[in-house]
Amino acid sequence: MTGTAISARGLTKRYGDRTVLRDLDLEVPTGSVFALLGPNGAGKTTTVRILATLSAPDDGRASVNLLDVVTQRRQVRRTISLTGQYAALDELQTGAENLRMIGALAGLNRAQARLLATELLDQLDLTEASGRRVLTYSGGMRRRLDLAAGLLRRPAVMFLDEPTTGLDPRSREQLWRVIGEVAASGTTVFLTTQYLEEADRLADRIAIVDHGRLVVEGTPSELKQQVGGELLLVTLIDHPAFEQVRAMAPKGTIDDAEKLTLTLPVTGEAAEIRRQLDLLDPHQTLIRHFGLHRPDLDDVFFAFTRTSQKETADV
Repeated sequence: MTGTAISARGLTKRYGDRTVLRDLDLEVPTGSVFALLGPNGAGKTTTVRILATLSAPDDGRASVNLLDVVTQRRQVRRTISLTGQYAALDELQTGAENLRMIGALAGLNRAQARLLATELLDQLDLTEASGRRVLTYSGGMRRRLDLAAGLLRRPAVMFLDEPTTGLDPRSREQLWRVIGEVAASGTTVFLTTQYLEEADRLADRIAIVDHGRLVVEGTPSELKQQVGGELLLVTLIDHPAFEQVRAMAPKGTIDDAEKLTLTLPVTGEAAEIRRQLDLLDPHQTLIRHFGLHRPDLDDVFFAFTRTSQKETADV
């Protein structure tokens, strides 16, 4: 399937004097997994709320499945599902009862709700627990049941707002597998997450927002290439050394005062690395140790959000 599942142009949202989204543009292809990343307060959840018709933008326009999220709100809601950070389930009902109830609320008849609930419980490895009350479920089981509830109507677009927050690594892996299966079935997945590995693993394209603005967008490999082919990680001996070397570091260097580290892009050639080390620490008294590594999404995230913060501070 081709086409555009989600489109946003100039989205702006204000709460009082605070602007949480600023002229945000997004384009999400149908059938893809799109991840929206950013620091806390960057505007991720606000974006999801607007696209899922729970909040109206102050400026700009957005459409989901070619339907305007403001003027065609009811039609949009029939084609989407939203799974937030916390499972919206009735703890006193069993897993199966929850799904059958939600299916009925979605307009399914009793037989359809029962059949789909059984299929989804099996798909998400919840069949054995389906007869237990949800209050006995672990966090990972609740998240999977919440995901099953969102899939009951076979949505064209599924919004997942930090779906694995608070889960242990094994539960997170299980949920990643299910999200991958959902995307493979043709559903467009719009994901916000704090876990960069999650975005790297699942997303076809990634956008990073900071202070309500889009700062960069691309495939995971494209974003890593923008940071550089290799990164030189330098650890300083103490804070005075850190401040001294940071003042001499080239443009594009990522600094972490807490860890006393500087990360700068290099080509990886031995001559360049020696030159950089001599430039930063000519007397060989300030650097504790150094190493090389290829950029990952952590490097991308810190590079672009810190750049955004500095630009905002200069405004």
